[in-house]
Amino acid sequence: MFGRSASAAVTAAIKLVLFDMDDVLCDYDRGTRVACLAKLAGTTSEAVDAAIWDSGFELLGDSGALEAADYLRGFGTRIGYPLSLAQWVEARRRSMQADRAMLEIVGRLRQSVDIAVLTNNTTLVADHIDTLLPELRPLFGSRIYTSAQFKTAKPDPRCYRLCLAELDVKPETVLFVDDLAANVAGAREAGLFAHRHTSVESFRHALSKHGLLHG
Repeated sequence: MFGRSASAAVTAAIKLVLFDMDDVLCDYDRGTRVACLAKLAGTTSEAVDAAIWDSGFELLGDSGALEAADYLRGFGTRIGYPLSLAQWVEARRRSMQADRAMLEIVGRLRQSVDIAVLTNNTTLVADHIDTLLPELRPLFGSRIYTSAQFKTAKPDPRCYRLCLAELDVKPETVLFVDDLAANVAGAREAGLFAHRHTSVESFRHALSKHGLLHG
């Protein structure tokens, strides 16, 4: 599960652990979000999925091709309802549940290494993270980044490199954690160590291999 050999992983000096958000730090149920939006718009979940995700519109927000205001306006137009920012945030909030076990590990990690978040999302997510997932701010402070602010998205290697430039760290000193294989591959291409998140137990094992977590 690592981008380099096991021996290299053990000896590498990891200075930063960079986390994906959805299905890593929280359980994300898009179906709940879609159902909430469909109810507002008086349409079906299938219609919302087709209008936003199947059409590629959401990727325009994730990659920063649309600014936040244009994204929100376009979102409403596509589902046939004048969606407010508060309604967009509430639908997103309902779909997210903090992973307490992962956040406990994060709390321990931050005592010895730097930590940050890089999530494929519009800038609205970072702007409203204290409503969406208030557990993150006490752990990560201001180091919560969305792909949209870098005008690209994972798994494009540029997304990771631009984020690390913002953090002023070198790729070879970073361990990236994501649930999607494509995003893990993109991180490795960008020169980071990377772990595909499948369970809390496997994550603990990965940290142990890197000498980052004991006990």
